[in-house]
Amino acid sequence: MSGVLPAPRCILITGATGAIGAALAEEYAQTGTTLILHGRRAERLEEIARAARAAGARVLTHCGDLREAAALRRWVAEVSAAEPVDLFIANAGVNINIGGDRAGERWEETEALLDTNIKGTIAGVDAALPAMRARRSGQIALMSSLAAYYGLPITPSYCASKAALRVYGEALRGWLREDGIGVSVVMPGYIESEMCRSMPGPKPFLMTPDRAARIIRRRLAANPARISFPAPLSWACWWLAVMPPGLAEWILRRLNYGG
Repeated sequence: MSGVLPAPRCILITGATGAIGAALAEEYAQTGTTLILHGRRAERLEEIARAARAAGARVLTHCGDLREAAALRRWVAEVSAAEPVDLFIANAGVNINIGGDRAGERWEETEALLDTNIKGTIAGVDAALPAMRARRSGQIALMSSLAAYYGLPITPSYCASKAALRVYGEALRGWLREDGIGVSVVMPGYIESEMCRSMPGPKPFLMTPDRAARIIRRRLAANPARISFPAPLSWACWWLAVMPPGLAEWILRRLNYGG
């Protein structure tokens, strides 16, 4: 399945209380559109919903944690049966790092990250698929990262989780093509946010969430396999993945990503 897709009228966004999620909600909010917004922070979720309603959108909200996979699956299945979700943006995610003193990631935080970024994301997408496949239409956007190309020593678990989503999305795309369902893996670079600010190391080509949301919306309309940006950083990360590992490690140390 390829080519330009119709503009989605019903969009489900997980992690809508995060920087990119909130910007995507604002980007898609307009008269005639239904937004189904998921987030962990109830007050922030309602604030985003009010702004979207003011822009003319019909808004449904759900406050929950992706780590509660069974509850998440029930909600997604129920809302997908009641609302014809045209676009599911699996955006929710968290990040951890080894710390400024190189102490390393704590297992409890690593487990929570993997449960959120991988298990929770896949659980939600899987619960939305039966309704999409029955309608033979829909689109899924999986929020990966340019960090999925090559693991950064400062954020090993985060990179692993985003690499898993990249490969999962690529596999889904091939499987669901005959069902009329598009799948795109979104791979942004550094986006201004609390999560980004907490990460050690340089942050080249830092981008605002609003700009990232505009890029994602525009490119999703063409249903590409990957949406990676900004271009210079995407190109550099791709080369890290294909060059000899020893050279890639040397480059990262020189750029102060060596951990």
